Amino acid sequence: MVLQLKGLLAALAVTAAALIIVGSRAHAETPLERGTYLVRGIVACGNCHTPKDAAGKARADLELAGGREFDLPIGKPIAPNITPDLETGIGTWTDAQIITAIREGKRPDGTLIGPPMPIGFYREMSDRDVEAIVAYLRAVKPVSHKVGKSVYNIPLPSAYGPPVTKVAEIPRDDKVAYGAYLAGPLGHCLECHTPFVSPGVLDLSKIGAGGRELEAFSPDGESAIVISANITPDRENGLGLWSDDEIKRAIMRGEAKDGHELVRTMAFDWYAHISETDLDSIVSYLRSMKAVATTK
Repeated sequence: MVLQLKGLLAALAVTAAALIIVGSRAHAETPLERGTYLVRGIVACGNCHTPKDAAGKARADLELAGGREFDLPIGKPIAPNITPDLETGIGTWTDAQIITAIREGKRPDGTLIGPPMPIGFYREMSDRDVEAIVAYLRAVKPVSHKVGKSVYNIPLPSAYGPPVTKVAEIPRDDKVAYGAYLAGPLGHCLECHTPFVSPGVLDLSKIGAGGRELEAFSPDGESAIVISANITPDRENGLGLWSDDEIKRAIMRGEAKDGHELVRTMAFDWYAHISETDLDSIVSYLRSMKAVATTK
């Protein structure tokens, strides 16, 4: 019995040491490791910037090569090539220029990037995370893929705000605050799940209430429209009666509370890589939101 107890204590000690090492490595991850986790996970750049096959799956051979065309009420945007290709991508851009494009929506030539790029949310992306994303974009295989220019039927603003200087990290031990950061500046969940008050302008009084018309993937190639869901804690229209596990399954697997498959407008193939701790933070934030009834 004593030997068994000593063996158990030794095993627990080894496990604890391993957890400490893993936690330390996670905290000390390199910019490329962090960027890989973000781009292939919660930020899901490829959901717009990577062409998809007939089954709606991202094409690995064209990762981030652009070309996806959106048919939206605001116009017909086309996702650009953001691989480091020198001629058709962003290979000649400096790190600072890429960061400015992400957080301020401004290209090196001074022109503005339009929707659906969620610049309003990306402006709050931390310095460390935006630099990590740049590290990943530098590491992606260059793909020569020239795409067309976006066309809008609404005027774009002259700027999305003043230049972004310094954005600090959000403490990960504050689940609600970090969850808000994951669902906002990083995952821009609220961009799709908040209704417009006017074309291209979000109704900030109804954050998370859904009701946005979004282009949906159709396997037969036909354009379809889906209405974004209410993700506030409203018990009648939102997630108020959903369990934590049900919310997580919806995010990671595209499975609704009643088991039916959700529309693949959401980036399930990327969200499947979100860590359990980050999922916990996202759920904590969603629980903390103001409950808003869906408007008909």
